Amino acid sequence: MQRSARSRLATVLLIVLTAVWGSTFFLIRDLVEHVPPVDFLAVRFSIAAVIMVVVFWRPLRALRREQLWIGVVLGLLYGLAQIFQTQGLATTPASVSGFITGTYVVLTPLITALVLRERVPGTTWAAVLLATAGLALLSLRGFSIGVGEAITLLAAALYALHIVGLGRHSSHEIATGLSVVQMVVIAVLCTLGALPGGVVLPATPGHWASVLYMVVFASILALWVQTWAQAHMPATRAAIVMTMEPVFAALFAVWLGGESFTARMLVGGGLVLAAMFAVELLARRRPGELPAETLHHEV
Repeated sequence: MQRSARSRLATVLLIVLTAVWGSTFFLIRDLVEHVPPVDFLAVRFSIAAVIMVVVFWRPLRALRREQLWIGVVLGLLYGLAQIFQTQGLATTPASVSGFITGTYVVLTPLITALVLRERVPGTTWAAVLLATAGLALLSLRGFSIGVGEAITLLAAALYALHIVGLGRHSSHEIATGLSVVQMVVIAVLCTLGALPGGVVLPATPGHWASVLYMVVFASILALWVQTWAQAHMPATRAAIVMTMEPVFAALFAVWLGGESFTARMLVGGGLVLAAMFAVELLARRRPGELPAETLHHEV
């Protein structure tokens, strides 16, 4: 497959991934009323890790030691982000939490520019601002700064570091093995976070069905898709595409969750879509721009 075709496929897969993530919001909202959030994360990621180790044992064994360590670090970043985001939700309204988490779209190019010393084009910054404005319209219903908001902002920074790290070190040859290592580390972290109070399991078949849906589609396939896709596009572009998640979350909330469709949803979703199309059109107008896989360090 040619480089441009892989890049387009990566974009499509990331959009599908954000749709899957968006579909889980109302499921998680129901689950965490019966199962503590960290316990839910421990169950979800532990099942996913076991399945991935069994199914993808060969790609896991094929990783070199340096690649294993990269997977461990990436898994720590993602797992800690999940835990901090969940803890922040305890004292932060869900809408505000969604916006603060979405600020990874701003933090990703900042990290790229300041830490990796890579130039971020002005047009990309414009797309970042569009996406951020869209996130604010979709999510915010008032805003205040407290401990929960600060913890959630830390989670957003960790998500941004994870996105940048994947863009720097992932490649399609090691995507599967790298996904397995990350999932195992995430499962261990979440389980350690849940153990002090004892792990509470889902109690009904409906809750288990929701957990298994999230295990297969929002965990196993999602982590593999993100790891593979980011081998074929710059980190900032991936972050902007992934801001489609709250757009899909709003659509599913209206379609399946019984919420009302509002003008804020329409305008906010439109701004996010505009940002995504802007970076995609820019990528096509600059075919010579190096994709993420050409920027990797030797690992």
